[in-house]
Amino acid sequence: MSSLNKPAIISSRFIRCQAASLLLYQSVLSSEVGHTFLHLLHTLGRNEENRLACLIAYGEWFQALANRGKSWQDYLIGRILRDDNPFTRQVQRVAVNDLPSALVSAAQQDLLNLQSLYECSGEQISRWVQKASQLEVEPIPWSVESLQSTFLQQKSNWADALEDLAAYYRQHGTGLWAEYRALHWQSGQLVGIAHPDPVQLEELRGYDSQKATLVKNTEFLLAGYPALHVLLYGSRGSGKSSLVKGLLQNYSSRGLRLIEVAKSDLKELPAIVEQVRDLPQKFIIFVDDLSFEEDDDAFKALKVVLEGSVTARPPNVVVYATSNRRHLVREFFGDRPRPSDNDEVHGWDTVQEKLSFSDRFGLTLTFEPANQNTYLQIVQHLANRAGINLPQEELEYRALQWATRHNGRSGRSARQFVDFLRGELAMSH
Repeated sequence: MSSLNKPAIISSRFIRCQAASLLLYQSVLSSEVGHTFLHLLHTLGRNEENRLACLIAYGEWFQALANRGKSWQDYLIGRILRDDNPFTRQVQRVAVNDLPSALVSAAQQDLLNLQSLYECSGEQISRWVQKASQLEVEPIPWSVESLQSTFLQQKSNWADALEDLAAYYRQHGTGLWAEYRALHWQSGQLVGIAHPDPVQLEELRGYDSQKATLVKNTEFLLAGYPALHVLLYGSRGSGKSSLVKGLLQNYSSRGLRLIEVAKSDLKELPAIVEQVRDLPQKFIIFVDDLSFEEDDDAFKALKVVLEGSVTARPPNVVVYATSNRRHLVREFFGDRPRPSDNDEVHGWDTVQEKLSFSDRFGLTLTFEPANQNTYLQIVQHLANRAGINLPQEELEYRALQWATRHNGRSGRSARQFVDFLRGELAMSH
C-alpha cells in the first residue's frame, strides 16, 4: 500500500497489517523493541477483557525503548540501515537496475510499510492504548522527529529512497559489518566487539618506518590492489598489536573491518575467510602472539590461508599477525637430523619448512627493543597528548625510574607510566 493510499485516520489494525506484510525487512522487528511493539499491536486487537494485558504490553514496549535511550523513530531507522536481507546483500555488489524486478518491488513495498510504522508517534500509540484499556495513559514524550538525520526522513515516499539506501549499504555494509568495526571468532561464529580499543595511529611513536609500511599495505587493500600478509615480529611491549588496532580507527569509514582470531581457533580460519569472501568490505584477520607447536593443526590451517589452495585467495582479506618469535614454529635440537636418525630420509626438509614458515608472510616488520632515546620520545609524545605539563628534565627522570623499576623501556611501559602519572597529578590537585 503506497503512502497515498493510507487511511485518513491510522488505526492500530492498519499498522498491524503493515508490519505483518514485510517480505524482506522482517528482521527490523526481530529485536526486543520490535517484539514488544508487535505484541502491543496484537494486544490492541483483542477484546475488552484484555485491558490489563494491553497496559502491560505498552509498558514492556516503552521499557525496551528506554533501555536503549532511543525513540521509536530512531530505532526503526537504525534497524533499516543495518538490516541484512537478500536485497541489502545483493545491492552492495549489483546496481539496483540490475537486480530482479521482484526483489526491487518487494524492497519498495517493505519501505512503504516501514514508513507507516515510523509515522506512529508516541501520542498516537498512547491514544490506541487509552481507547483499548479505557484508562488514561500518559503519551510517550518522543515525537515523530528523529534524532537522526538521514535521507529517509527527507523523502515523503520511502520507496523513492532505494538508490540512496543502496549507496549507504555499499559504504557501510549490513548486519554485523554495519554495526561493528571489530569482531572476534567465538564458539564457531563471529561476535561483534562493541567497544574496540580506541588507540590511534597518531599516538604510536618510535617505529615510524614500520608504521608507514603497514599503512601503505593497508591502503593497497582498501584500494583493491594486491596486499600482502604481514608478520609483526619483535620485542614485547613495542606496540605491534596497537599498530594493527590503530588501523581500524583510521580506515573503518572506508570499509575496513578487523576480525580477531585466537590461536586456538586458527583451524577454522578457512571457514572464516569463506564467510567474508564475497563482501564489499575489506578485512584484516588479526592473530596476536602467534607461535606453533609441532604438528599443530592451526599451523596447517594458517598455511592454507597464507599460501592458498585450489580455491583462489580472496582479494579483500589479509592476515596481520604479531609474534615475539622470528621462527613461528618451535624447533628443538632434537629435531635436527643426525647420521644415526632413521625416522626420516629428508629430515632437513622438515626443519627448513619449520624455519621458513614466517617467510610465507609477504612482509615481516621487525620491532627492535626501544633504546633510551626512543623510549623518552614516546613518553614525551604521550605526555603531550595527555596534557601533562612537567619540565622535560623531571619527566625524563621519572620515566627512566619507571622503566628501571617496572617493565623496561618499551612503548607499553611508556603508556603505563604516562597513565599513572596523569592520575597521580590529577589526584594531587
